[in-house]
Amino acid sequence: MILRFSLPFRTAWGQRLMVFGSEPSLGQWNLDQALPLHYDADSGIWSQEISVPDDQPGTLDYKYILVDERDGSRQPEWGPNRTIAYDGRQFARLVLEDFWRAPAEPDNELLTAAFTKALFQRPNKNGKATPTARIADSVVRFQLAAPRVEPNQQLCVLGSDAAVGAWDGRKALVLSDATYPTWATEVALEQPEVPLRYKYGIWDPNDKRVVQLESGEDRVLEPSTDRRTLRVRADDKFRYLNTWRGAGVALPVFAMRSQRGLGVGEFPDLKLLVDWAVSTGLKLVQILPINDTVATHTWVDSYPYAAISVFALHPQYLNLDAVAPLQDAAAQQELDTLRHELNGLDFVDYEPMMTAKWRFIKQLYQQEKASFLADPAFRAYYDEQRAWLVPYAAFSGLRDRFGTADFQQWPEEYRTPKLVDELTQEDTPDFDEFGVHFFTQFHLDQQLRDAVTYARQHGVVLKGDLPIGIYRHSVDAWTQPELYHMHQQAGAPPDDFSTTGQNWRFPTYNWERMAEDGYAWWKQRMGQLARYFDALRIDHILGFFRIWEIPGHSVEGLLGHFSPALPLSQQEIQQRLGWFDYARLCEPYIRWRLVQNIFHGQAQAVFDEFMEEISSAGDIRLKEHVRTQRQVEAVFEAKTAADPTNADHYKWLRTGLYQLINEVLFVPDDLRPDHYHPRITLHKSISFAELDEESRRRLYHDIYVDFFYHRHEGFWREQGLVKLPPVRYATDMLICGEDLGMVPESVPGVMKALGILGLNIQRMPSNPNTEFGHPNDAPYLSVVSPGSHDMSTLRGWWEEDRVKTQRFFETILGHHGEHAPYHCEPWVVREILVQHLHSPAMWAILPLQDILAMSTELRRADPHDEQINVPANSQHFWKYRLHLPLETLKDTFGFNEEVISIVAGSGR
Repeated sequence: MILRFSLPFRTAWGQRLMVFGSEPSLGQWNLDQALPLHYDADSGIWSQEISVPDDQPGTLDYKYILVDERDGSRQPEWGPNRTIAYDGRQFARLVLEDFWRAPAEPDNELLTAAFTKALFQRPNKNGKATPTARIADSVVRFQLAAPRVEPNQQLCVLGSDAAVGAWDGRKALVLSDATYPTWATEVALEQPEVPLRYKYGIWDPNDKRVVQLESGEDRVLEPSTDRRTLRVRADDKFRYLNTWRGAGVALPVFAMRSQRGLGVGEFPDLKLLVDWAVSTGLKLVQILPINDTVATHTWVDSYPYAAISVFALHPQYLNLDAVAPLQDAAAQQELDTLRHELNGLDFVDYEPMMTAKWRFIKQLYQQEKASFLADPAFRAYYDEQRAWLVPYAAFSGLRDRFGTADFQQWPEEYRTPKLVDELTQEDTPDFDEFGVHFFTQFHLDQQLRDAVTYARQHGVVLKGDLPIGIYRHSVDAWTQPELYHMHQQAGAPPDDFSTTGQNWRFPTYNWERMAEDGYAWWKQRMGQLARYFDALRIDHILGFFRIWEIPGHSVEGLLGHFSPALPLSQQEIQQRLGWFDYARLCEPYIRWRLVQNIFHGQAQAVFDEFMEEISSAGDIRLKEHVRTQRQVEAVFEAKTAADPTNADHYKWLRTGLYQLINEVLFVPDDLRPDHYHPRITLHKSISFAELDEESRRRLYHDIYVDFFYHRHEGFWREQGLVKLPPVRYATDMLICGEDLGMVPESVPGVMKALGILGLNIQRMPSNPNTEFGHPNDAPYLSVVSPGSHDMSTLRGWWEEDRVKTQRFFETILGHHGEHAPYHCEPWVVREILVQHLHSPAMWAILPLQDILAMSTELRRADPHDEQINVPANSQHFWKYRLHLPLETLKDTFGFNEEVISIVAGSGR
């Protein structure tokens, strides 16, 4: 059987096309042995033929690749491998008439799970269409990937030949969705010797007519009268009349309120929010990370970005009633009482809530243990998930046994995971310490997957959140410490949230080690997230280009540096600055006047306790026991513990000492001796201000600006192009990147090339020369939002800076010459949200607090109670909870109609 590859493509000089795939003649996926295609200048088509066995059916997988001899690059076409089934007993010749699948095309994202599994899910596929062709004929298989077809509609082809309707809209040939999002059918044309002109369209099966033809010129199929030939016309994408845009709502699961909860949102509550989304025309529900963060059994565990496992789900989200009714009537009565008390609070009281959860989870486990362990569904779940589930259960049990998640404090034999299988055997006396975690995770998985199925059935996308880091005392660090730099800390450089940067205290990734197995850990992590989500927000996607790495001895973020980076050698600094003095540039610059400015009347006492003079010129240094911020932190933790009534005073002193330690101009590189990184925002330091004018000019303009804004662009672009593709293409989720902050110029281009949506927040414009962003300026492949969980709500922000609010009111909302209202009135909120909804961005995702702010009756009384996180406060208690039950929200018909109105009016 002859198989012919055919692809129209206009190459540039030095470029050529090849095809590689599963057959030996295609190199068996070896790029060096790919099959070259031949170019026909008259037709502009690249083609080549191979032979395949004709005595039995077979399947061929393949992909085209563009080779550029000018730079040696080899670029495979976008998308998954192509697959074609052949049968030489039916046809003697198979002609594959393909089209190049280009990357960075907006319509590529329509093929992600958000669209194929949720928005345009086809629960009742029509099956394989009955071919109208005879084996002896020249048969054409029309084939097109078209995900954007409503579930109650179908795809059809209409054209000039009678077999495809002869342009009669009621006689169009309907394609099968058996392999959706690809549609296909086979037909023998009535006049194969004549060029066929045709288009694809949307077919209404109820009215039996074409309701929409694609835009653009007619497609053309060249004539062919070859007998016993199957022409597979794998057409280029459907030409929609307009781009698809949707709107969604953002709310953390823990913040959801329902009548059945236990003082916190739970996975079944997602169904209630989906119901509300459907009733208001919203198509997406976005949540924050939902992984288990139980490390200390205190309120500190409320921080959702410090998971003890990147695979396990948080027990707080388990609905107890959905597991099983409590058989102990007294226990049930106590649960009902606690539910009433905890649901009566206006915030998530984390510790009492978790204490109650764990108590009743353990009681349910003992009650259901025998049937649970025998349940085939659990056995299937265990077998599928055991790679992470068994270590997680062992870790959680040992955490509680030894009273800490810091496995370095456990007895020696448990500091590595070598005993996990032995510990978790069902026939051991201590099995229940670990079995309860199997029980909890199984039921959490069932409840979440039930909510996911419900959302998909209602055409709503569930969007999750991928934290950039891992927790230092986690199962992941315990089982695979070689994947992380445990001696370093990840964070973020200074920004609008924090002038001293953010220190998340997570270890940084050992990317070189991760690359050795093809980023298997990342692929496993993404696969687990795809179990629950059709879209995903990658937190701090800049970390895939470079992370802000902070030495272990720092508390704040100013003494960090980007990693990987290209540090300056001592020689280079000396050449560009004109001099190099390690003590002046790299050690804290402390003088008596600086001590006085920070500590005022207590300057002498602070000096006597913590400092010493080291030269007659007035040079001062900190004493040995307080030369790092971690040392200072430890000293003042002890002081505060001994004298808690003076905690605020000690905090003030500690902050002042941190400030002195930050007074450096260069940070030594931790890997290369005599190499240095300019300290971030060094131009704002006292040390910089007291340099001579020429040194200041050279240091800032010749070194600092070049280092942070020019030196690394190509280097960081390469980092992103290496690390992001394995994560991006590990699943079919729609990927959105949180790309706020100090963004390298290369980032938007890399994200676009990989089909990753960017984030546009009006208050944090990507253009540093613009005070406010405008949603109209957002690109299509992006998300627009008035804020995030790290910001105050619209109402809270409105009251923070009246002068800035006035400028926003005039320049962005267009109320020139008018006075902005003192509070963010409902009509102002509405104008801002409408502005976002009319953006060209694919998604407008609105925090629920901001949506409710359109209603005087529904919004919370105090807007400052609505902020979810305060990034500048590393000890922030994540306790926000919606003040309205979701059951009530669904029944606010008048308000819901208003939301429907603005969403529909925007064309979303």
